[in-house]
Amino acid sequence: MRGVFVTGTGTEVGKTYVAAAIARALVADGQRVSVFKPAVTGLAAAGEADHELLRRAGGAAQSDAEIAPYRYGPPMSPHLAAELAGERIEPERLRAAARAAAEGADALVAEGVGGLLVPLAPSYLVRDLAVDLGLPLVVAASPGLGTINHTLLTVEAARAAGLEVAAVVLTPWPEQPTAIERSNRETIAALGRVEVEVLPRLDPGDPGSWSTAWLRQAGASAR
Repeated sequence: MRGVFVTGTGTEVGKTYVAAAIARALVADGQRVSVFKPAVTGLAAAGEADHELLRRAGGAAQSDAEIAPYRYGPPMSPHLAAELAGERIEPERLRAAARAAAEGADALVAEGVGGLLVPLAPSYLVRDLAVDLGLPLVVAASPGLGTINHTLLTVEAARAAGLEVAAVVLTPWPEQPTAIERSNRETIAALGRVEVEVLPRLDPGDPGSWSTAWLRQAGASAR
């Protein structure tokens, strides 16, 4: 399986935008891309769902079920959403769906749920799925205050499980970063011994306008 697994330091840190930007960049590079997200929650909220944006960015002709095997209305951890729906997320179903998505594609762009240690099932974490898929990891993180600790903890947790961390992406990166944001980028790169890229705020309504010049190590790892 070739591609990347995008995780984040928590919720609302831009994972979907980073995953979509990677998918878009690979398509622009002539790659056939499939996308995958083990579970989507928060479907009851208005707006485009994560798996729908991923599909549009990658130009994939995949159904909702092929991209995201489990989908729930409430915005909560997937293991709890499944429990409230009277279901249980099955790890083997996730692995099989990811393998199926990767078939016939040059690269699979997978996006996790929440952070790396979020449970998909009571004893199966997002990190466990990343290990099972064997893809290099891209970590989405906020550029602002507090991100050093959150990001380095995520990188450490990933490496402790034997995962390769291809890059950290700070997003949304402002046109005029503050001294704190510039220092955060340099500090994470130095202490985490990792490539740190930046991604500006994207217009989800116009993937064709997204700049992919930032994509270096992450894109190389997906090829």
